[in-house]
Amino acid sequence: MSTGHLGSGLNTQTLDFEESRHRARPLAHRMRPQTLDDFLGQEHLLSPGKPLRHAIERGATTSMVFWGPPGCGKTTLANLIAVHTNRAFEVFSAVTEGVPRVREIIREAVARSHERGTILFCDEIHRFNKAQQDAFLPSVEEGVITLIGATTENPSFELNSALLSRMRVFVLQPLQAAHIKQLLTRAWNKLSAESYASSGQANHHVDPLQEDALDLLAAHSAGDGRRALNTIEAVWDHYSAKGYLAEITRPAGLQAVLERRLPSYDKNGEQHFNIISALHKAVRGSDVEGALYWFARMIDAGEDPKYIARRIVRMACEDIGLADPRALTITLAAKDAYEFLGSPEGELAMVEAIIFLATAPKSNRTYTAWQQAQQAAKKYSDEPVPMHIRNAPTQLMKNIGYGAGYRYDHDEAGFAAGQSFLPDALTGANWYQPTEHGFEKNIAARLEWWRERRSKGEQ
Repeated sequence: MSTGHLGSGLNTQTLDFEESRHRARPLAHRMRPQTLDDFLGQEHLLSPGKPLRHAIERGATTSMVFWGPPGCGKTTLANLIAVHTNRAFEVFSAVTEGVPRVREIIREAVARSHERGTILFCDEIHRFNKAQQDAFLPSVEEGVITLIGATTENPSFELNSALLSRMRVFVLQPLQAAHIKQLLTRAWNKLSAESYASSGQANHHVDPLQEDALDLLAAHSAGDGRRALNTIEAVWDHYSAKGYLAEITRPAGLQAVLERRLPSYDKNGEQHFNIISALHKAVRGSDVEGALYWFARMIDAGEDPKYIARRIVRMACEDIGLADPRALTITLAAKDAYEFLGSPEGELAMVEAIIFLATAPKSNRTYTAWQQAQQAAKKYSDEPVPMHIRNAPTQLMKNIGYGAGYRYDHDEAGFAAGQSFLPDALTGANWYQPTEHGFEKNIAARLEWWRERRSKGEQ
C-alpha cells in the first residue's frame, strides 16, 4: 500500500469520525439554525424592522433577558446574536456553575476585549439568588460583557432590581403549531438525508410525514421546539432499529411510541399563580366549564388539592359572601371530605364545591365592607370609645361616666335603642351595602327593618 493511498484512507477515516461524532449529538443540537431567517417563531421580536432584529443587524445589542417557556429558542437566539455581532459566546449555567466561573469568564472577556466583545449567556439565570446576581453587575455596567439571561420565571420576581434595570426584557412566546410542523418537516428531511448518507443506497427513500402525523406531533410538543425534535428523534430511532420507518409517518404508529406528555406547570412559579388565578376568575365569572378546566389542569399537574381547597374557601368568602351563606359551609365541607376520602374520590367533593360557587349569586360586599372598615381603623386609629358603650366594672369608672346612658337593646321596644356604636368622627358610616342578588336581598330588607327600629328608638 502506497503512502498516498494510506494518507487518503486516513482522511476518509477522519471524515467518517467527524460525521459519526456529528450524528451522535442530539438532533436538537444538529438542527440549531445558523441565521436569523432560519429561526422559527418570535415574529413580534424578529420580523424585519422590529427593534430587536434591527439592533442585531446593526451589532448594537445590549444586555437583555429572554423570558419564555422551555423550547421557545432562548439559547438559539442568544447564539445567533453572538454570530451576527461577531462576539465571543460564553455559555454559563446558573444550575451547575457558580460565581467563581462567572469571574473566570469576565477575566477572559477583559483579556480579549481589544479584539472583540463577549456575550455571556446565563441559562436559568433565575437559579442564581439575588446576591449571586451582583457578580454580573460591575461588568455589565462597564460594558466588559453583554449579559443575556434566559429564564422561564418572571424576571421582576427573580432578578434583583439593580441588574434588571440595566437589562432589556424580551418576552418569548411558545412556538405555534405551524412553527412546530415546519420544524418537524425540516427534522424529518434531515434524518432522511442522514439515513440516506449512511446507507449508501441509490434507491433509499423515506416517505414524508403525513399531515395528521404532523398535527399529532405538534399537539404533543405543546409549543416546545426542543420537545418536538427530541420526540421525532426518539420515534425515528425506535422504528429505524426495527426497520419500520413507514410507521412514523402514520399517527397510529406515532401514538404507540409517544410518552405521556407532562403538563407545563410549576408549583412555586408563575404558572402556579396564573392557573390558580384563572380558576378563581372563572368562578367569579360564573363559568362552570372554565373553572372545571383549570381545576383539572392543576390536579393533572400534581398540585396539592389542599392548596386548591384553601383557595375555594377564600372564593366563598370573597366572591359569594352573603349572597349565599351556604357557600362557606359547602367549601369547608369539601375540604373535610377530601381530607377524609383522599384522591381521587375526594376531588369530586371539590368539584361539587366549585360548581356551586360558579353558579351561586355573586357579591363582594362583605369583602369591600371589611376593606373600608380596615381603612377607617387606620385613619381614625386613636378615636376614643364612646362613653356609653365603655365597660364599667368598678365604681370609680361608673363615677367618671363609663357606661352612662347605655340602653340595653333587649329591653327596648323593637329590640333597638337607636344608639350609636361608632366614634363621633365615623358617625353615619355605611360600609356594607348588600346587593339585590341571592340571600343579600333578604339581608338588605333586614337592614332596612333595623334602621326603622333604631330610628324609632332614638326618639
